[in-house]
Amino acid sequence: MNLETVMQELESLGKERTKKIYISNGAHEPLFGVATGEMKPMAKLIKINQPLAEQLYSTGNYDAMYFAGIIADPKAMTEADFERWIAGAYFYMLSDYVVAVTLAEADIAQQVADKWIASGEELRMSAGWSCYCWLLGNRPDREFSESKLSTMLDHVEKTIHDAPERAKYAMNNFIYTVAVSYSPLHDQAVETAKAVGPVEVKRDKKKSSFLNASDHIQKAVDKGQLGFKRKHVRC
Repeated sequence: MNLETVMQELESLGKERTKKIYISNGAHEPLFGVATGEMKPMAKLIKINQPLAEQLYSTGNYDAMYFAGIIADPKAMTEADFERWIAGAYFYMLSDYVVAVTLAEADIAQQVADKWIASGEELRMSAGWSCYCWLLGNRPDREFSESKLSTMLDHVEKTIHDAPERAKYAMNNFIYTVAVSYSPLHDQAVETAKAVGPVEVKRDKKKSSFLNASDHIQKAVDKGQLGFKRKHVRC
């Protein structure tokens, strides 16, 4: 399949209701409104195809950009490629669920994520913290530096309340993910969550929402989910 046939197929799978949901979350035209599950048969047919993924991502069409992440070859992507992708990620569903997910399967994941976290830019920060969440939930504990993650928890504790709104979600999720998926720092993450307390996230034209990592960590403990690791990052 080439770019034209993939775009035609995506358009045929689009639903107006799904499109409205994506738009309410920050997507904008062009997009078709394709449910992610509807993409799986085409993904099985194409498998991994980095050149096609690059073409799809560059269309600026949200559904095409999402599908690009599914068929991309993360290990073939350079830091410059990921920088180009994050530059095109105009809202969190792209930064956190396409770019960060794809990056999490690359060998350079941590070094790129570290730069994005330090950038001070909302969606880059969000993608960087999200990438660590995907990594921690998938890779063995031995692949991480305990002292580095401990320092990152300290950094979250000190800065989360003043961070950009979208980054707050990812930083809060980082506390939770360390507590649940990285056993060596479970206790520190629990203490960090308590010290941070509820995190207010301001939303355009809507009431603020409040995030509370402690509550979610306790639910995971109650369900016996400590040590959770998923087999695959991408679906």
